[in-house]
Amino acid sequence: MSIAVSGMNEADNTDPTERFLCLHEIVAAAQAALDPNIWNYLRGATETETTAKRNRMALDSVAFRPRVLNDMREVSVGGRLLGKDLTLPVLLAPVGSLESFEPGGGKTAMRAAAGFGNALMLSNVGTIPIEEVAAAADGLLISALYKRGDDGWLDEQVQRAKDTGCFAVSLTVDSAYYSRRERDIAARFVKPWRAGSGADWQAALNWKDVARFKERYDIPLILKGIATAEDAKMAVERGVDVVYVSNHGGRQLDHGRGSLDVLPEVVEAVAGRAEIVVDGSIQRGTDLVKAIALGANAVGMGRLFCCGLAAAGEAGVLRMLSLLRDEVRTAVALLGVNSLSEVGARHVHPAAPATEPGVFSAFPLLYPESSQF
Repeated sequence: MSIAVSGMNEADNTDPTERFLCLHEIVAAAQAALDPNIWNYLRGATETETTAKRNRMALDSVAFRPRVLNDMREVSVGGRLLGKDLTLPVLLAPVGSLESFEPGGGKTAMRAAAGFGNALMLSNVGTIPIEEVAAAADGLLISALYKRGDDGWLDEQVQRAKDTGCFAVSLTVDSAYYSRRERDIAARFVKPWRAGSGADWQAALNWKDVARFKERYDIPLILKGIATAEDAKMAVERGVDVVYVSNHGGRQLDHGRGSLDVLPEVVEAVAGRAEIVVDGSIQRGTDLVKAIALGANAVGMGRLFCCGLAAAGEAGVLRMLSLLRDEVRTAVALLGVNSLSEVGARHVHPAAPATEPGVFSAFPLLYPESSQF
């Protein structure tokens, strides 16, 4: 399906600040720029894509309770994670083969993250070594690992993370098996970056590996892919520093719960013993504010970040983050508080969704004839 957005020109070389006035224009430009197989890899999910839709449904099922008549001339939207200040409480989430979206891949993303004052989670599924990515800019970097070898392999990866200045290491824990992503299968698209992946090591990853990590290494550990209170509790009991609530953007287990639906039980189980990150269709400033209100310290953004990368490289990611910051600031101000950190459960309320969910249904102007995309 083609995008129906007036005024967009895929060959436009205008300054992104002038070219992109809304987030959906970045998404439109990304689709225009990408090979159809890569676009479907980006937007797709597993099997019926129900989990991906529920991610959006969970966000759309939360409404705001604004307060008024407060002096809103000053509004702060910064955040912190593991002692690091963030311009926005956003992590550029780990995505395999960033080079598929823009040739510089992780290096381009690193420059954008550093330029804005946010952190990049770099997946080890890619062709550009972490050393080159770290050297691209002086910014905040997290090594995001799929386990692809034995304990000696992991020792080497953690040492590389420390040597390149990473402030944390993330283990992806929801990918014991690679899912059936039917957009790729139906197109006969075989991802070249998955060749020789060593998936058996990932399938064997278990709680003993987590305990060994905490006993052996002195760098904070993030577990990405927690989807229940039970696993969140087990994580903090083993000293995990950040519990990352995620269902892989709906790309692993089909018919899972939306991430925002999971967040409250994880917050209760963690009980302040670790920090919390959540992702899952977070694409608007209001999405971010809802996540913070329900107890997250920060959010991860994958698809939208990659759209910025594909649309205009470093400048596209910077523009995406800038527009997102404008949306967050507006939402916080209209909720009647002066800081994003003041937003809490009292500012949200259950509500019936107003639109049918889709991967990019947060942007209704993309496809005015249908909410299904």
